Amino acid sequence: MKLVTRFLAACIGVLATAAIASAAPVTWKVDPNHTEVGFEVRHFFSKVHGRFRDFEGTIVFDEADPSAIQVEATAKVVSVDTGNSNRDADLKSPNFFEAEKHPTLTFTSTKVTRAGKDKYKVAGDLTMRGVTKPVTFDAEFLGASTVGVDGKSWGSRAGFAATAVVNRKDFGISWNQTLDNGSLMLGDMVTIHLNIEAKKAD
Repeated sequence: MKLVTRFLAACIGVLATAAIASAAPVTWKVDPNHTEVGFEVRHFFSKVHGRFRDFEGTIVFDEADPSAIQVEATAKVVSVDTGNSNRDADLKSPNFFEAEKHPTLTFTSTKVTRAGKDKYKVAGDLTMRGVTKPVTFDAEFLGASTVGVDGKSWGSRAGFAATAVVNRKDFGISWNQTLDNGSLMLGDMVTIHLNIEAKKAD
């Protein structure tokens, strides 16, 4: 009986060690070809959508320990794309992002907490137009696996989604116009949408 007990204890110890090892943080690099960094803001009465085409990011993800999760991301302002070249030029101008003086948007996480199954609150510092403010994203882990198609491996992939709402005036982006009815052309609140596919870093 003692031998059986010792054997079971040894097996439990091995399994526990394996579980700890498998829960180690994994670094993921954002795949720009399969990721959307988008935003939307009210224009008159509807929502205008846009995105940034040139960006990079890293996610250090630990499903077992949210406090170990880290996020770093950068987007180039000149890559903004709303489907309208005149509007894009205005967004790059001093009226909005002022791309010449402030060429990048950056986000660095400062704290991550669990908010449910596969859901997290990712708090961090967002820098836009040279102004840094705290922002919290509602994020979701969509899964991770080694994937392949027709026998060709695509390596290890992971999916994430995140949303945050920011007040553009907090970042010094206050341009607007008053309409004849007294309302404003643009809304102040901007919703940021992130749909991320990432590759496991080497």
